[in-house]
Amino acid sequence: MPIRNLISRNKSAAHVARLRRAGKKVVFTNGVFDILHRGHVEYLAKAKSLGDVLIVGLNSDASVRRIKGPRRPLQKQTDRAVILLALESVDYVVPFGEDTPEKLIRRVKPDVLVKGADYKNSEIVGADFVRSYGGAVHRIRLTPGRSTSGLIKKL
Repeated sequence: MPIRNLISRNKSAAHVARLRRAGKKVVFTNGVFDILHRGHVEYLAKAKSLGDVLIVGLNSDASVRRIKGPRRPLQKQTDRAVILLALESVDYVVPFGEDTPEKLIRRVKPDVLVKGADYKNSEIVGADFVRSYGGAVHRIRLTPGRSTSGLIKKL
């Protein structure tokens, strides 16, 4: 069964081109989003407020295992995508299999690139590329005390 607004990386550039022709300002962020929590919800709502359309790049299961270890993700990619798309702030999800979203960012060419304030400007993958064509890069303060790793430790 197809999932509404789950877009393949191959179709993402054409989809974003249609959004731009419609005059939409495209915001992009990415992550694992393994156990969705309040911090994620608030972060994604703030990201969406920076434009008209929020696209979330979602790490594939293989990518998560390489980054977080063999016991992650706790939820499969499709489940994580469905949960993200249930949020009012998330318009589209685009899975990617690399360890970073660099290739996807270059394909989407967002007007606004967003990461959490736990990243230094110099650590934000794709930031230089986005700025090179006049796009903006924003760091959003995270909700204190809310993290997937923290939840996993509690469980």
